[in-house]
Amino acid sequence: MASSDDRSALAQSLTSGYSEWIAEALDELPECFLITDPAIPGHPIVFASRGFLAMERYAMDEVFGRNGRIFQVSAMERRSVMEIREAVREEWTVQISLLNYCRDGALHWILFHMCPVFEAAGSGRVVHFLAAQVPVPPRSRARSRSRWCGGATGMMLRACRNELQMDEDLGCSRAEESFVDEGLGCSHAEESFVEMRSGGIVSIS
Repeated sequence: MASSDDRSALAQSLTSGYSEWIAEALDELPECFLITDPAIPGHPIVFASRGFLAMERYAMDEVFGRNGRIFQVSAMERRSVMEIREAVREEWTVQISLLNYCRDGALHWILFHMCPVFEAAGSGRVVHFLAAQVPVPPRSRARSRSRWCGGATGMMLRACRNELQMDEDLGCSRAEESFVDEGLGCSHAEESFVEMRSGGIVSIS
């Protein structure tokens, strides 16, 4: 569990780059996702959605400031973990199936989609990673890919709109057509996913 000083530093990971209302806006979203900061040692979780906490059966204090590997079954998912690490190192988008631990030790499959979030100033620096996930029953894994694409698009559009009060100059409408590549089955996000004027999400690739 993070100390009070650590919690303050972790909270600033979001508020320093976005508006002071970003956490409240994100907290209104029902989807299951995490935001992590690769610039902080240990690449900790700096935000966990209500949907994530409910699905994994954790309290915010139990995940805030920790690395996402606490949810993964390392012995069984070593290859998948290596894919995620490579995506972080290379600043890529990755989408894979994972076998995760809940807090009570229960195992469940998820479709895991992680993408980098770049600094608004145009430096190209990655400031966060967004990791979203949906539970996937074994028989439904193939069918869930198309539903997941639309869900992820909707989640990010709502985050953009809630944070910036539907400012028409943001170009958020581009997200829906750029996120889903029908030919690749949602295997990657194109450049320039959404723009946030206040230093928020600029592009996901």
